[in-house]
Amino acid sequence: MRKQFLFIFLALIVANTSQAQGKTTRIGYIDMEYILENVSDYKEAKSQLEQKAQKWKQEVEAKKLNINNLKESLKTEKALLTKELIEERETEIKFLEQEMMDYQQKQFGSDGNLMRQKAALAKPIQDQVFTAVQDIAEAKNYDFVFDKSSDLTMLFSNKRFDISDQVLRILNRTEKREQLTKKQLKEQEAKENMENAIDENPAMADRQKALDEKRAAREKLIQDRKLEQEAKRKEYDDRRKALQEEREAKKNGTVSGTAPVAVPASAADAAKTNSTAKTATPTATGETPAAQQPAMTKAEERQLLYEQRKKELEERRKKILEEREAAKKAKEAESQKTNTTNN
Repeated sequence: MRKQFLFIFLALIVANTSQAQGKTTRIGYIDMEYILENVSDYKEAKSQLEQKAQKWKQEVEAKKLNINNLKESLKTEKALLTKELIEERETEIKFLEQEMMDYQQKQFGSDGNLMRQKAALAKPIQDQVFTAVQDIAEAKNYDFVFDKSSDLTMLFSNKRFDISDQVLRILNRTEKREQLTKKQLKEQEAKENMENAIDENPAMADRQKALDEKRAAREKLIQDRKLEQEAKRKEYDDRRKALQEEREAKKNGTVSGTAPVAVPASAADAAKTNSTAKTATPTATGETPAAQQPAMTKAEERQLLYEQRKKELEERRKKILEEREAAKKAKEAESQKTNTTNN
């Protein structure tokens, strides 16, 4: 504890001295536990170690259960045993208890297998972290870099001085570089330079975040438009397929004169349905004229569609005029009724 206070005291002295000389002191920190938990190799090995520890715990519990059973058996049979047999059993129980404690200390003690294997597991990654921290400190002129998860107590730490994510990126880059081609390496280097620039400039990080959000919104809009276009294309294909089947039916003479007319999904379908209904009337010979006529051309379909729309507009206009005339007559009748009442 005294060493920690001494270290902090010396750091503050150096910082004050540097400030007195007009130099800005740069201090950063890392969280070693956070870094280790985000390294895939460490997480996998830690999981295997936890399985071992669980197995050791089960063995300790089994030994305890056996000892408790022997104690209960001795307690039950004590009145029937001689003094020598009682002492023998008590000696055996003490031996088993000592053996269990030794085993527990061997596996879970301060210098036990669990602690030693944890240290061996973390050491290679810690060495990589220390190297990465030195590279970052030299490149970005940090004067001090602390470990937040160590025995050193940090009463307050501003997140903008945390370089743990930068260290993680360096570790991941080292792992990925072995699997990249030359072209991918250049792209990776450009990305790394951008990340470093963002780390140096918080305002740039905000701008980059806004750009990423806009890019995500734009990509979502493009995706929505693609889905809409695909839906329209599918609808068009379905209608085209239905029209083709209808033409084939007319051509082969398989359309029945008494077949019900389907409700059309659009004006074009309505025009085609009306045309089919007109031409589907049975003749004296029992054959439909549609079976004897050739399939309609696209020009004929467009003409039918035009006539259908024209007819709909004419009916709508006629209906509006009738409504206006009725309203006008109603208004005149109301006016005459009012005058008669006043007179």
